[in-house]
Amino acid sequence: MTIIILLSIPLLACGLTALVRTRQWMETIHLVSACGSFAAAVFLAGEVLRQGSVSMGNGFLYADHLSALVAVLTSFVYLVCAPYAVGYFRRDMADKILAPTVDDAACLGKLRMYYTLTPLFGFCMFLVVVANNLGVMWIAVEGTTLASIFLVTFYGRPTSLEAAWKYAMIGGVGLSMALFGTVLTYYSAHQALGGDSVSALNWSVLVLQASHFDKTVMRLAFILILLGFGTKAGLAPMHTWKPDAYSEAPIPVAALMAAAVLNCAIYGLARFYVLTVLCLGPAFASNLLILFGLLSVGVAVPFILVQRSSRRLLAYSSIDHGGIMVLGLGFGGALGALGMLLHMTFHSVAKPLLFFCVGNAQQHTKSDSLQKGAGGLIHALPITAPILLLGALAVTGTPPFSMFQSEFMVLRAGFAGHYTRASIVLVACLVAIFCGFFHHVAQLVLGPPQAVPREVICKWKTYPVIGLSLLVIGMAFWLPAPVYQLVDGAARILAVPR
Repeated sequence: MTIIILLSIPLLACGLTALVRTRQWMETIHLVSACGSFAAAVFLAGEVLRQGSVSMGNGFLYADHLSALVAVLTSFVYLVCAPYAVGYFRRDMADKILAPTVDDAACLGKLRMYYTLTPLFGFCMFLVVVANNLGVMWIAVEGTTLASIFLVTFYGRPTSLEAAWKYAMIGGVGLSMALFGTVLTYYSAHQALGGDSVSALNWSVLVLQASHFDKTVMRLAFILILLGFGTKAGLAPMHTWKPDAYSEAPIPVAALMAAAVLNCAIYGLARFYVLTVLCLGPAFASNLLILFGLLSVGVAVPFILVQRSSRRLLAYSSIDHGGIMVLGLGFGGALGALGMLLHMTFHSVAKPLLFFCVGNAQQHTKSDSLQKGAGGLIHALPITAPILLLGALAVTGTPPFSMFQSEFMVLRAGFAGHYTRASIVLVACLVAIFCGFFHHVAQLVLGPPQAVPREVICKWKTYPVIGLSLLVIGMAFWLPAPVYQLVDGAARILAVPR
């Protein structure tokens, strides 16, 4: 019943939040649901480590090592965003950003929207990773879009509405292609499965018969899937919604989208990748993934170098890291899959840290500008600013931080797979991204001081930052054995014979 508990907790939180009347109860329900979801995901991972896989409903819901890993990462991001959201929105209330007065009914309505939609958002992400049926997985991915669109419009500014509209249009087109790709996958497998069946779209069933799929149809199906889930992941050239959405959404929502939603999109793409490689061999899918991965990393370079907004800087960083994950999957083999999954794991810890630091800075200075004169945060934010610098080093893959290890493993996979030119281009792009990203953050933190007062410590916004920074430092030297077992088991699923 662990899968049902994992799905039920955020749904229950969504319903309860819609009924309560006070801010304190909304915050309490949200915090409890985040803790409960993380506990359920960890318990599910433990069951998977013991049994190999967990399923229920005649295989309708299913979790293997890959599912359990992404569920744990998703629940972790959901967990760390919950306490930060409490402090973040309390500061917005104090600054009268949500409504003219702190006790205004409009303010309570805004908070109710966040604390209701966010658990629904979490439920959809959890359903993505435990839905064995590829059609249900597509519905869950679409659900994440529908829930997050309204969260992007949270502040009701014209720019927020524009960003949400752009997200809806581009995401809708992308997911339509993913739907057609899912239908074509079923069509290509129809004859091999020997007739209609409730389980005909279950991944655990399809993977056993993938070598017998219709090869021509499967080629077209994977192209559509890559474009569809690639849009959700923000891969170039389908990435244009991402900077706008990340810069307009509340910081906790942007952190969820940058880490958890990216993981879910890559997860869906990886499931279809396995089917395609088993049907067509590795070359077709790998070449496409390498193309889109390099394009994503390459597109991020000039925008990071000339960026003038800290939020948009983080958006292009997410496009870069999505490209690295896709490259790891495309390079293939045990090294490529392991590097990709380790990168996903480390990114899920480092990226929320950066968003929280930027959120603290933006609320304190009332700006997310990286223009000249916007620096000196070290003087006003003595806790947040140094951690922002540390997070920048971690997310750009500076040794000894863990993302250096995962990027190095992806590069090893590229050279081992004889993708030499692609690997050299990746190295050049990573060096350029490091220079641009670290330059901006260093100027923001160490530049001339601004005329703003010293920060007043808020435990809700400060403790998550400190905790995540300690975790980032710790993971540079040690990865808990159960986590590595999950990663290794998931890599074995993706490292199909080449």
